[in-house]
Amino acid sequence: MKKTKTKYIKISKKEMMDVINILENEYKDAKCGLDYTTPITLVIALILAAQCTDARVNIICPILFKKYPDVYKLSKANIDDIEKIVKPCGFYKNKSKSIKATCEKIVNKFNGIVPNNMEDLVSLPGIGRKSANIILQECFNKVEGIAVDTHVTRITRKIGISNGKTQEQIETELTTKIPKSYWNKINHILVNHGRKYCIARKPNCIECPINALCKKND
Repeated sequence: MKKTKTKYIKISKKEMMDVINILENEYKDAKCGLDYTTPITLVIALILAAQCTDARVNIICPILFKKYPDVYKLSKANIDDIEKIVKPCGFYKNKSKSIKATCEKIVNKFNGIVPNNMEDLVSLPGIGRKSANIILQECFNKVEGIAVDTHVTRITRKIGISNGKTQEQIETELTTKIPKSYWNKINHILVNHGRKYCIARKPNCIECPINALCKKND
């Protein structure tokens, strides 16, 4: 029997703003879950965070930077040594290559300084638009877009805000619907919501504060 495709239900603009305001109030202290002290520490943390928990990255990053305290030392680090340190974060071979290549590029092309614009940031190995948006917002107080990760992708679809097929499409749609004053916080809010209530495998819809407004798209 052919499976019938469920129709995607969109949320109204008023309902969307009600959802955002409820979630903003629910997660007043929502912020980046990665620990960082400088732009380069955030860059490395974001590379390691791909398909890995923030909690684990926050354990591994200090170990890496204790041995290689700046971008210059990390750019010259032995790749095997980087792999040994970051192995607990998963996909460690690719992540290690990205870390070393990114540090080399920052040293050789950007004089050891993490760039502060989208074009240069996304040219760094392991850094896409999502990570670049976070770096710009967190380190340079620049808001150019919305950081779209797996939480944002899944929850905006479920609520009925966006049904984009790619993260770029979702970001474009969200930036046309959501006021710019929310762009720098919506990622953190939805990440918190995805961890507390809208859990991928077992959502707690009964206690969810936006249950009455959510369209519950699969």
